[in-house]
Amino acid sequence: MLELKNLCFSVTDDNNAEKEIINNISLTIEDNKFIAITGPNGGGKSTLAKLIAGIYRPTSGQIIFDGTDITDMSITDRAKLGISFAFQSPVRFKGIKVKDLMTLAAGKETTIAQACAYLSEVGLCARDYIDRDVDGSLSGGELKRIEIAQLIARNTKLCILDEPEAGIDLWSFSNLIKVFEKMRSDANRNILIISHQERILDIADEIAVINNGEVAAFSKKDEILPELLKGMEGCRYYQ
Repeated sequence: MLELKNLCFSVTDDNNAEKEIINNISLTIEDNKFIAITGPNGGGKSTLAKLIAGIYRPTSGQIIFDGTDITDMSITDRAKLGISFAFQSPVRFKGIKVKDLMTLAAGKETTIAQACAYLSEVGLCARDYIDRDVDGSLSGGELKRIEIAQLIARNTKLCILDEPEAGIDLWSFSNLIKVFEKMRSDANRNILIISHQERILDIADEIAVINNGEVAAFSKKDEILPELLKGMEGCRYYQ
């Protein structure tokens, strides 16, 4: 279970004024749930995801994961507890090959066959990528799929993905929906995805709408999605 209790996060702007990004957010995410977080651009969605992952530290409030207060834990310690994070723009690693990355993600020695299986799940021809360097020779879409393959290899209890559709072509995106559906069906795993995409929202169990740093709505998909689909600009959650 993931619990956010009165979570706040603020930064100081160029004029030395405090700007609140996350304002007193409280959420409880039960086990084995696929949660989609959506809302207008600049509403605080990605910031919230990075607070949960430990990339940012909250100004105040608590983050509880499986009964453990992780508010002040490092990214490394959170990863050891079973939290994974996929960036909107994946990181490039000079001097490391895709197979090595899969081994690091799995946390154990990984055979070529196992690494290839992870890559195949995200629609990559393994033999074309297994010995590639994770550098500028890979496109953004290729890096994105490799990063999601890492999440599959890690098999953690909580997977956080920040706009996984970014930089993905339509064909690849259709395949990734199948990957997310398979991840959703796996037992003892929570998936938290930041997205605007209807096809991702449609496979979620619950949807949270974040607007102006606050929770505008959080409920079962069937209770929120119909209004979202009426048109974002006219939706009361976006006002």
